[in-house]
Amino acid sequence: MELILVIDHEFPTQRLVRDHLEQADYRVLTASDAETGMRMLRRESPDLVVLDASLPQQSGLELARAIRLDQELASLPILLLAPQASDHLRNGSLELGIDYYVTRPFNPRELVQRVKTLLRLSKNGKPAPTRIVRGDLTLDLCGRRLLVRDEPVELTPAEFSLLSAFMEKPGHIFTRQELLQAALGHASESASRTLDTHIRNLRHKIEDNPYQPVYIQTVHRVGYRFGWLGGEVT
Repeated sequence: MELILVIDHEFPTQRLVRDHLEQADYRVLTASDAETGMRMLRRESPDLVVLDASLPQQSGLELARAIRLDQELASLPILLLAPQASDHLRNGSLELGIDYYVTRPFNPRELVQRVKTLLRLSKNGKPAPTRIVRGDLTLDLCGRRLLVRDEPVELTPAEFSLLSAFMEKPGHIFTRQELLQAALGHASESASRTLDTHIRNLRHKIEDNPYQPVYIQTVHRVGYRFGWLGGEVT
C-alpha cells in the first residue's frame, strides 16, 4: 500500500483527507506543522505529501521549498491545499515545482483522484501536467481555470472534474459510471440524472453550438467522449 503524508494544521481537514484516502486503500500519516512534517518525511519516506499552504510558523510554500532542496526528498510529489487561488500562489507553485494544488473548500473525491494521477505519473517518471490545450479550450489544472477562446469561463467543481477527465484522455469513450466516479465519487440513479445536467451545462459553456457538440460527444448506449484529438499537454 502506498503511503501518503498529510500535513495540515486543521484537524477536521486531516480527518477528511485521511478518511477518503484510506477508503481508496492508501496508508495515511498526519502532521500538524512543518517541523513535525519534515521529520516524518525523512523518517517514513512517503510516496506523496498533501501539504497545507497555511501552516503555522513555516508556511506550506516554505516547506515545499525545503523539500525541493533536499536531495532525498526532491522528487516527492506534492499536492498543495490552498486557501484561495491567486497569481502569487500560481507563480509560487510553478517556481517550487508543486505538482498540483486545490483550493478550499475542495471535493475530497477529486483530491483522491488527483493523488492517484500524481502517483501514477511519478511511477512512470513523468511530470504531472499543469495545462491542457484542445482546440479553443485551455485548462489550467493547477489554477483550476478554463479559458475558451482566451476568455475565462467559470466552472463548478463537478464540471471542472469532468472536463479535466475528458481533456486528459481525448478520444477515450467514458462510460457513465466512469464519469460519475470522476465527478461525484459514486454512481446511482439520481447521480446519473445529475451527470446529464453537468454535461448539458458544460456544452453550453464550451461549445459553439451545444446541440451539435464538437468537444463532448455522446456515444449512443455507452457514454461520452472528447472529440477533439489534437492539442498539447504541458
